[in-house]
Amino acid sequence: MNTPDSRRDFLKKSALLGTGLSLAGTTSLPAFDLAAKSKNKLPAWKGFNLLDFFSDHPDRGRPTKPEYVKWIADWGFDFARIPISYPSYLDIDRSRPIRPDEVLNFDESRLEKVDELVERCISQGLHVSLNLHRAPGFCINAGFVEPYNLWKDQEAQDAFCAHWEMWAKRYKGISKKRLSFDLVNEPFQREDPNDQHSPGGPVNISDYHRVAEAALNTIKSVKKSRLVIADGNGGGGIAMPELADLELAQSCRGYHPFPISHYKAGWVYKDPENVPPVDWPLKQGERILDIEEIRKYYAPWKALVDQGVGVHCGECGCYNETPHDVFLSWFGDVLEVLKENGIGFGIWEFSGAFGVMNSGRKDVAYEDWYGEKLDRKFLELLKKQI
Repeated sequence: MNTPDSRRDFLKKSALLGTGLSLAGTTSLPAFDLAAKSKNKLPAWKGFNLLDFFSDHPDRGRPTKPEYVKWIADWGFDFARIPISYPSYLDIDRSRPIRPDEVLNFDESRLEKVDELVERCISQGLHVSLNLHRAPGFCINAGFVEPYNLWKDQEAQDAFCAHWEMWAKRYKGISKKRLSFDLVNEPFQREDPNDQHSPGGPVNISDYHRVAEAALNTIKSVKKSRLVIADGNGGGGIAMPELADLELAQSCRGYHPFPISHYKAGWVYKDPENVPPVDWPLKQGERILDIEEIRKYYAPWKALVDQGVGVHCGECGCYNETPHDVFLSWFGDVLEVLKENGIGFGIWEFSGAFGVMNSGRKDVAYEDWYGEKLDRKFLELLKKQI
């Protein structure tokens, strides 16, 4: 159980992190050393997203077992992205849509649960990327009602900045080598925010620039050295040279081509059972998509790296309905191209449909790993990148 004393102890230890020391004591920081030798200003961190606070309801997340973090570190990974739905750490009435007057009702007991996961990851030598997956006024997912629009309403922008000010102050003592902030997950404008299948596209770039700059300035006012990341536009995939004037790194995605990464995904397709079979290379009409197509896809991100903007792939992977051999063949090419450009990655989840553990794939001979179902072939593919 996390107590006020335990949190004070964590924040006291965090002050040591600000001086470059580690909760793990002797953990080195090779990723930043390697980044200095690469064109990419960001370290090529490699790891996983942890979905403890991904749900709006604090009791419906996907808890990360303590041994998961240890295994991630023991296998040589050094990165954990924590996507958070902001209502998960508020004291609100969850039986109805959230109101504007409630979006800053921070619940200390729920914030301490985030502290606990952050501390656990840092203590194992992982760099933590804290991300607002649902932010005041926006989420790429549908199925709930936000009280305003982050990209258009000043009140939403003010609330967004207030959340990041809270996190910046809370973790002020933690070094940028241990913690970064990923502003908002996958900016996107949907015609109907309540319909997951509604068409949409990129956020107006001037709106994104305004919101990102405001949040960046808020964070930097608390800790000037904090590393801040902006997700690519249009759902994460569109590089943004228009934001290069800001002191922001950028985060791409590893889901291209989408028909492979999200094959038969129910939140993507209205009729998933009738989606055509996939293979890799993938034939689309007269075109054959192969590793050269992936290189073309990442060319704008390579251009950002060449321009001096740090780039990391915050999310990547493949849904469990894609045939395993197709997935591994395709994803091996994705990882190769990311490596060519010095870009690290975060698999969407550690345990679950996209993960190396307990993915629920029907065509995998799982290895029993302390009672968990390990996809050894997937893990070994990832470990080749370390």
